[in-house]
Amino acid sequence: MKSVNRDELGQFLAKELQVSYFRDYCPNGLQVEGRDTIKHIVSGVTANLALLEKAVELQADAILVHHGYFWRGEDMRVIGQKHRRLKLLLKHDISLFAYHLPLDGHAELGNNIGLARCLGLLPDGRFGENDLGWLGWADNVQLNTMADLALHVEHKLGRKPLLIGDPAIPLGRIAWCTGAAQNMLDQAIAAGASVYLSGEISEPTVHLARESGVAYLACGHHATERFGVQSLGNFIAAKLGITHSFVDIDNPV
Repeated sequence: MKSVNRDELGQFLAKELQVSYFRDYCPNGLQVEGRDTIKHIVSGVTANLALLEKAVELQADAILVHHGYFWRGEDMRVIGQKHRRLKLLLKHDISLFAYHLPLDGHAELGNNIGLARCLGLLPDGRFGENDLGWLGWADNVQLNTMADLALHVEHKLGRKPLLIGDPAIPLGRIAWCTGAAQNMLDQAIAAGASVYLSGEISEPTVHLARESGVAYLACGHHATERFGVQSLGNFIAAKLGITHSFVDIDNPV
């Protein structure tokens, strides 16, 4: 079994994901330092305790996630939930790598291109800060209305999305950005979209969608962001020859 040095892996990923290009809400890269040598990496969407415990069970040397720790504005004290998580990582000498916005935006490995491939969307443009928003069309002649798109999303993602807008509206240009990007709806409207897909929805989003006539689909934060870490983990395994295992800890939101 091949292995890679922990710090060399961090440098490799920083270059591949263009980490320095993004202004983010958390540190991207190595967040918790574990053993020097990595042979087996476990990936998951969020570094919750269940994922850490599964990584220990699988004898992982490192964990790769989209949602890591040390978010801007969070309590800096190592107590409670944070203490339990960090204690487990440090006890088993497991490294934690986390990539947030860089993993959303990557053109080949990111969450947005992963969602596009899952739903059969053909990208033809980007919008928003760091080009995080994507634009395109449905590569499916049977998707004619917002209701058609909502049913298609439910089938592909395994959960029913919340549709705000008239289900009978004809489906035109589609905009999307995974996760908690509901605040980009106004930019999607300006870009000429007929509908905008993201993971979450907030109270003001409903009014903007209704009043603009541009539909909104809340498809689930977790459901829309399962793609990036899987693609990145598989990419690491293919390029560096180490073992990768994806663990999906379900989250209904």
